[in-house]
Order: sequence, then C-alpha cells, then structure tokens
Amino acid sequence: MPFVTADDGARIFYKDWGTGGSPVLFSHGWPLNADAWEASALFMANNGHRAIAHDRRGHGRSSQTWHGNEMDTYADDLACLIEHLDLRDLTLVGHSTGGGEIVHYIGRHGTARVARVVLVGAVPPLMLKTDDNPEGLPIEVFDGIRAGELANRSQLYRDLADGPFFGHNRRGDVAQGFRDAFWLQSMACGHRAAYECIAAFSATDFRPDLAKIDVPTLVIHGDDDQIVPFEVGGERSAALIDGAVLKVYEGSGHALPDTDRDRLHADLLEFIS
Repeated sequence: MPFVTADDGARIFYKDWGTGGSPVLFSHGWPLNADAWEASALFMANNGHRAIAHDRRGHGRSSQTWHGNEMDTYADDLACLIEHLDLRDLTLVGHSTGGGEIVHYIGRHGTARVARVVLVGAVPPLMLKTDDNPEGLPIEVFDGIRAGELANRSQLYRDLADGPFFGHNRRGDVAQGFRDAFWLQSMACGHRAAYECIAAFSATDFRPDLAKIDVPTLVIHGDDDQIVPFEVGGERSAALIDGAVLKVYEGSGHALPDTDRDRLHADLLEFIS
C-alpha cells in the first residue's frame, strides 16, 4: 500500500487511481478515511481524471500519532502528499472536516498547485459559537460528542450513523450498508485522534483561510444538514470566498457523498471540466 512520510515521520496512507487527466484530491470527514470517497474517486477516474484520497493521520491506515491531531499538522501532511506526488492543476474536494483541511492547506501553503476548490457540507468558516461568531453552535454540542467518544465510542458512531449524519432519523430511507460503512471506518480511527479531532473541526477558525482562496470555488451544502447546519457552514463560507458558486441541495443532509451521490458526481464533473 502507498504511503508518504510526513515531516515528523508519520506515515500517511493514500490511494492514487486513474491515469492522465487533471488530478482531483478528496479529503474525508471525521472520523472516517479515504474509503468514504471511493465511489467518487472511481467515478472521477473512470471519467478521465486522476483521483487521490488519503487517510488523515490517526485515521484508517495512517499512523496513529499521539501528537499532531490538529489542523496545522493535517494541512502540512496534505502538503507533503501533494508535493510527493507533484500534483499540479489540482482540484481539492473536502467533505465536512476535510473541507477545513483543504482550506487550511491553502491558508498555510497557498494555491500555486491548486486550480479549483470544492467544499461539500464543510465545517468552515467556524462551527463553534464565540463572541465574534454568534452564528456558531454552543460548546455543549461538541462537549457532548467528546463525552460520547470517551464513554462508548462504538455506540456514538452507531447513533450518528442511524441519526443525524445521514439524516436517517428524518428520512428513514438511508441504506444499512452506508450506515455500517460509517461505523466500520469510524472504529478504524484511533481513539485519541478521534477525540482531539473534535476540537480541530469545531474550534479552528477558518475565516482567514477562506480569505486567501483565489481560485474558482464551488460550495455544496444540504439545507437539512444536522451536523454542519447550512447557516453555520456553506452559506457563510460562500459569502466569504470571493466569487464562490453556492449550490444548495434542498432537503438533503450531511452525508452528500453517499445520499446524493449521482447529483454530486455530476456537479463535480461539470465544475472540473
């Protein structure tokens, strides 16, 4: 299996599919791994693009380091992968926490290698409610996730899968396979990594990163997202990114790469092409 070695020696697993075509790099949500993007990576590779997806450190097959479970290191790990593969004319696609990772990469490393950005149900600009971010969610929301992670992480992931992550609590029609895959990938994430990543995705202020995006950007968000509410995430990110295009998936929730796969793939292909 392919790995790239980060600056501190951590090994970051990645998939690299397809031949030729402009590269598309997919960044996954918490506490998942590259498998969450398999259908999209296969679709893009089958449509003439090079598709890359990695396991964030602490997640999946990458090193479960005690340290580095925060956005600065995630972004620098991503830079190591991009430079290792010498990716250029690159489309960065990030779902949920992965959206934070790719915009923070731009904030720290710029857009010299990046041609376009796609944010899908992404956590920027800032999920946590603060004095200068009154639109955010109260700290108690994230403390509850942390408590669940410590008490019984397996049950936490079951509850998320059967409830708000896919919107199954409202739709009641989300396939068992999708929900099982979420639980399986989540359990492959290291306990410390999963716990610390909660602060990384909720309390990192991505507003300075969004201001540095100077390439075409597509923001896609479901207006019934129970994890990253539309008013907290996509709506505000689109307003803060110069020239961003916003597509709202009416009635859709958070797990768009699964529940709205065909529509998402068509929008990705159109935007990239």
